[in-house]
Amino acid sequence: MDNLRLILFFTLAFLGLLIYQAWQQDYGVPAQLEAEQAARQSGTPATPQGGEDSGVPTAAVKADLPKAAAGSAVPGDMQSGLNGQVVHVVTDLLKLEISTQGGTVQRANLLEYFETLDTPDLKVELFSPYGADLYIAQSGLIGSEEGQAPSHEALYQSEQTRYEMGENQDQLIIPMVWKSSDGVTVTKQFTLNRGSYLIDVDYLIENQSGESWAARDYGQLQRVEPDGDGNGFTTYTYTGGVYYNPKDKYEKVDFDDMASKKLDIDTNRGWLAMIQHYFLSAWIPPKDQVEHYYTNALSGGKYLLGSYSPSITVENGHTEKISRQLYVGPKLQDQLEKIAEGLELTVDYGWLTVIAKPIFWLLKTIHNMVGNWGWAIILLTILIKAVFYKLSETSYKSMANMRKFTPRVQALKDRYGDDKQRFQQAMMELYKTEKINPLGGCLPILVQIPVFIALYWVLLESVELRHAPWILWIESLSEKDPYFILPLIMGVSMFVQQKLNPAPPDPMQAKIMMSLPFVFTIFFAFFPAGLVLYWVVNNLISIAQQWYITRQIEKAAT
Repeated sequence: MDNLRLILFFTLAFLGLLIYQAWQQDYGVPAQLEAEQAARQSGTPATPQGGEDSGVPTAAVKADLPKAAAGSAVPGDMQSGLNGQVVHVVTDLLKLEISTQGGTVQRANLLEYFETLDTPDLKVELFSPYGADLYIAQSGLIGSEEGQAPSHEALYQSEQTRYEMGENQDQLIIPMVWKSSDGVTVTKQFTLNRGSYLIDVDYLIENQSGESWAARDYGQLQRVEPDGDGNGFTTYTYTGGVYYNPKDKYEKVDFDDMASKKLDIDTNRGWLAMIQHYFLSAWIPPKDQVEHYYTNALSGGKYLLGSYSPSITVENGHTEKISRQLYVGPKLQDQLEKIAEGLELTVDYGWLTVIAKPIFWLLKTIHNMVGNWGWAIILLTILIKAVFYKLSETSYKSMANMRKFTPRVQALKDRYGDDKQRFQQAMMELYKTEKINPLGGCLPILVQIPVFIALYWVLLESVELRHAPWILWIESLSEKDPYFILPLIMGVSMFVQQKLNPAPPDPMQAKIMMSLPFVFTIFFAFFPAGLVLYWVVNNLISIAQQWYITRQIEKAAT
């Protein structure tokens, strides 16, 4: 009767979660989100633009690379790209909007990635100029005096408002021109290549002013902190800023960090990025160029992460070129590691990266052979279980031996009743006499845990599995099973495993252990199907191994 009540309780809790989730989808759209959707349809920004400051870095250009003062990134309420003319850019992978105000990349759609399975025509939008979704890439030049060089507030001129990569075209160049009143011409040039999410941003500076001209360039990412990320309460992935340098390697700087303490470092061979689940944007300066990295929290809940270069002097009558690169796209490790040192670390496996990266390589190698990520997960799970077979065998033998002595342990419990101390002493004496190690079933499993956690993060973080189908009803391994079939199979497999293990002598412990399959079934119901598939296969193989080993030991005892 107690077990029946427990099953009913978890069943009702599971149904309650489903009802709540359905209600949230139908009626739980926040008013702010509705306002944003209305603003997008009307084509007007959802928040007022302008403000008392610009957000332009104020680094002096006289010194080679000075330490930033408190105003390295002047606080402001700037929403760039809404005053200038919009230039539309389309390649095989990207659909961009670049404003002639500062050359700000104010919108970016990833054409090979759609938002949901139900909306294949709605492509992932990484950049947006709208208030609650504000996320833009700003860049410009800083002169010694205001207006001397084109910052991200300056207005450029563009000959065209649309650039589209043709079928036989491998490169697209978008030039924008700014001219000063004293004879300096700056051409800001965006270069995009077929099959690449990397954008070259170059400044061609022609000085005909009659005197030397000095400036430094900067690139910064500005965004509003999103409401949340991940897949509900079951998974969490980091959303925020990161940067890399040879000394500190990969460092996170979240929105709270930007608000409480400004980043203030100089380094070469570095880069900065804003990352989220599956996607990122990153500014990559020239490899050997020493840059100053900074952060700032602006009014209106906006945050800046950026870097600026040493100053460059252009003599009268000369032309110089300044360059940096902008990556806007998915976290594809094989591409990222070729772009910049450490950029592949934005695929954040945490402290188990050293284990997770080889696992991902093996998973991808298997996928290249079988052509389906679902079958690749199954084969990878089988390989991992094979590698740890001996450890698993030791664990299952220990549990089988303990299961064999369960009647004797129960007899000891009946003999000593409520005297727990004497019962524990008698049980330990039994283990010693029969040479049973009660931890023998746990230690081999503990050794495997880091590998299993690393595989968990590989399946969670890999954009390659996003919306990847398996078979039949599983149309996306990155979303929950729509019919909860895999979680139910996983729960049943856990229940079978519990029956194969020796029952705890304490009735309360036994009830808790028997409840775990129901708890995990509810918990896993909202996990991505790829993760649940891994656990199902792992459990089924474990059941087969444990049943075989237990049977062999029982045969030997007869």
